[in-house]
Amino acid sequence: MIQRAERESLVAEAERIIRHGSTSFRFASRLFDQPTRERAWLLYAWCRACDDLTDGQVLGHGAVPPADPAARVALARTLTDRALSGEPTGERAFDALALVVEECAIPRRFIDDHLQGFALDAAGWRPGTQADLLLYCYHVAGAVGCMMAVIMGVAPDDEETLRHAADLGMAFQLANIARDIVEDDGVGRIYIPADWLAEKEIVPGTLGEARHRADLAGFAQRLAALAAPYEASARIGAERLPRRSRWAVLSAANIYGDISRKVIARGERAWDSRTVISKWAKLAHVARALR
Repeated sequence: MIQRAERESLVAEAERIIRHGSTSFRFASRLFDQPTRERAWLLYAWCRACDDLTDGQVLGHGAVPPADPAARVALARTLTDRALSGEPTGERAFDALALVVEECAIPRRFIDDHLQGFALDAAGWRPGTQADLLLYCYHVAGAVGCMMAVIMGVAPDDEETLRHAADLGMAFQLANIARDIVEDDGVGRIYIPADWLAEKEIVPGTLGEARHRADLAGFAQRLAALAAPYEASARIGAERLPRRSRWAVLSAANIYGDISRKVIARGERAWDSRTVISKWAKLAHVARALR
């Protein structure tokens, strides 16, 4: 059992991590009641730490591909196992995971599913087909949606609601992929299915070239169309959540859905600079979610 002072310290560190690692998730998390908000921060801290280990980055920034990414994933697995078995890890983000699992009984299968997403990246995996891409999106984001649902009070055996929660993560990830096509290509990450690239005779590693911008705009439209039913499913699932959690989830769905729409609206210029949602636009999405 983690003592109160230690819990407060872990929550403070998790809040620091999300403040620097994701403005959008932190913004949405503030709509939760305090216990749910703190637990969302604790889970985010672990996810962020695993992602940083795999990508050789700090709080999601300055990625430098590590020399041995498989070893990084193995370390993340080891630290996770130690934390969940009650051993001290010396890494606050992994201790944060142990705390939120203790408080919410998050099923281990979702934790392992998420770690598998990092293993795919470490192995240099690339999707061959749309089905491959969707499976990847489940691992890196859908599983997180399931863990968040449990944090919000969904029973671990409520498979129907958990499916809707996974769908929200899938929609988020597809929006991220559309926004970051060029950035990901620059560090050797290709998430556009190989058969899509083959249709346009595009060679991986060249997606950032100006001659491909029209094709990238087409890919973004396909990704947004792929995300739409997942976003709709998430909105159905949100009806089963407590009121404040429902508000937070719908706000996040609005914000990430807007990322896809902005990428499409910018057309071939979408990758000249990072597509962002302004603070005022986020507030408007929050107000719309409340209605």
